[in-house]
Amino acid sequence: MLDRIDRQILAYLQEDGRMTNVELADRVGLTAPPCLRRVRALEQAGVIRGYHADCDPAQLGFPITVFAMVSLRSQAEADLAAFEAHVAALPEVRECHMLNGEIDFVLKIVATDLESFQRFLTTHLTTAPNVASVKSSLTIRSAKSASGVPIVD
Repeated sequence: MLDRIDRQILAYLQEDGRMTNVELADRVGLTAPPCLRRVRALEQAGVIRGYHADCDPAQLGFPITVFAMVSLRSQAEADLAAFEAHVAALPEVRECHMLNGEIDFVLKIVATDLESFQRFLTTHLTTAPNVASVKSSLTIRSAKSASGVPIVD
């Protein structure tokens, strides 16, 4: 069970994962050693899954973001797992979420341009085993992109 200090630690680290332990400890009202112990415990428990840099895709040559809604012919567990394994191996697919309802998966895909997305779509996605249909929507702009989850006290 997370207490108030654990939730504060998580909120601060979601905001700035590069914060030093000393700065984090000061913000949550602890000394450095117990703060570090709490952070390590949160990591070991799997609450903190990792740390990463939030990079601008456009500045790295990927100005195109597309959301693809994928329907499969079969929803048998083996077929779902096979599709998940297929997209896990595709670096352009940045996120894959299984849904309930008419659409089986929604994928977040990045591309260098529309031509490369079209090529990706026709060579890696629509031709994948068990794929019945793919509907895609090109992102015009992003109004919000927040990582993590809201931390409430």
